[in-house]
Amino acid sequence: MFFWIVQRDLLLAVRRRSDVLTTLFFFIIVVSLFPLSVGPEMNMLRTMAPGVVWVAALLASMLSLGRLFASDYLDGTLEQMLLSPQSLPILVLGKALAHWMVSGVPLVMMAPVLGIQYDLPLDALFVLTFSLLLGTPVLSLIGAIGAGLTLGLRGSGVLVSLLVLPLYIPVLIFGAGAVEANMAGIAFDAHLSLLGAFLLVSIVFAPWAAAASLRVSME
Repeated sequence: MFFWIVQRDLLLAVRRRSDVLTTLFFFIIVVSLFPLSVGPEMNMLRTMAPGVVWVAALLASMLSLGRLFASDYLDGTLEQMLLSPQSLPILVLGKALAHWMVSGVPLVMMAPVLGIQYDLPLDALFVLTFSLLLGTPVLSLIGAIGAGLTLGLRGSGVLVSLLVLPLYIPVLIFGAGAVEANMAGIAFDAHLSLLGAFLLVSIVFAPWAAAASLRVSME
């Protein structure tokens, strides 16, 4: 059932390519606007690059959260999932994985290309990509909780942003901090270790919390 959920959501994403491209284009545009506005001062660009890329990835991830459960809610699929004998947290984990593959993986793949605009060295680009690879799944898992709590509510897009944004801040701090530490020539292993710890905790607890929030919203 887990793999069926992932395959189904990926197939639906392929059929609605405009939603996927909207998230990716938003990420590209936001990251690319800063060099144009700041100017060609390379030291300033290198200093601000980690924060800009991570904030853009965070906002792009939130942009697609509203679609995580909305279509299943509208066509009745979500109700059937709740009635299914299968474990609901496993189904939620499958949907979060599919969401990350659709919205997070393209951001991770595009980040090194966009980092070249900021004159980041090769090792900093590697750390940036690896930090996004660890951090973006956490954004999808935490976002699933907010998407479940605001399901079916008017103005749910704004509400889910207000709910999950404070929880995203630690991921943002340590993700950008890893790249900044690398460029400063100091150890960045602790930042990546904490991101890995956030990922493990999110995988264990976020599906259960998201499943509980879905049951509350459907009632």
